[in-house]
Amino acid sequence: MVVTGAAGFIGSAVCRALLDAGCHVTGIDSFDPFYARRVKEGRLVMLRRWARFTFREADVRTTPLMEKVLARADVLVHLAARAGVRASVAEPGPYIALNVRGTAAVLEAARRAGVRRVVFASSSSVYGDAAAPFVEASTALRPMSPYGATKRAGELLCRAYADQHGFRVAVLRLFSVYGPGQRPDQAVHRFAHRLVSGRPIERYGDGPLERDYTHVDDVVNGVMRAVGWTETGGARCEICNIGTGRAVTIDRLIQLIADSLGVAPVVVMAPAHDGDAARTLADLNKARTVLGYCPTVAVETGVPEFIQWFEVAYGRQSRAAS
Repeated sequence: MVVTGAAGFIGSAVCRALLDAGCHVTGIDSFDPFYARRVKEGRLVMLRRWARFTFREADVRTTPLMEKVLARADVLVHLAARAGVRASVAEPGPYIALNVRGTAAVLEAARRAGVRRVVFASSSSVYGDAAAPFVEASTALRPMSPYGATKRAGELLCRAYADQHGFRVAVLRLFSVYGPGQRPDQAVHRFAHRLVSGRPIERYGDGPLERDYTHVDDVVNGVMRAVGWTETGGARCEICNIGTGRAVTIDRLIQLIADSLGVAPVVVMAPAHDGDAARTLADLNKARTVLGYCPTVAVETGVPEFIQWFEVAYGRQSRAAS
């Protein structure tokens, strides 16, 4: 089993689940500088406790190396990507280089190595500002950011490799993933930092903002089910939403974080960001049918759990720890 982006938030959690399931895992990560390397190094400390885990620091675009690593694998879980919707608007070049060219390079390395089972992490960002709930069969996809566009390009590459080279690919459109170990730039983590430091939270835009916040445990479950699905038949590419099927307002999210920390939130209004959709909501009918996927963690449970991790990580005591 090869997992790209293994030192990332989702990637490290997927590696843990695969190792717990008895798999041999080779993790690949280039330590993209989007956020601090030390955060990613910290995730690898735990993974290295398994004798069945091997790590290679490498760029997925290094085709000869990827081909060599994949030659000993049966499944590729491709999670490596440059993250960040808003940052992609300001600087799209690195997103195209890693998310599009990197995905093309990984798929080609898999083809040369004889690996035909692939799980690819896409994003709800491919839907843009479509009417909710988002359905996989929609053909009117208009991503609002370069990040979303690069993820859609990755999906199309996966479909081409399924059609032309006999790959069996599960494409997972992930919805606003959060949970213990979350990246520091993401909303739940960022809001918690601002609240504990007494700073106001900026709420972007003056309209209703809703997101389908998905706990990392549910995402890992979706990935594991997708890995199993790739073993069950011939060449095919299926796209499935991985979310909760529930939209939560940003105001509700802020209050849950504040309540878990035992503080009163201060919220200030700020202009809306280019590339941000007003609402995301996953239709899960296909994921249930194809993968047997069913989310189990509501934000009312997941946010306090995140705060408990946050307080251990940052050495702060609050209501969530009591």
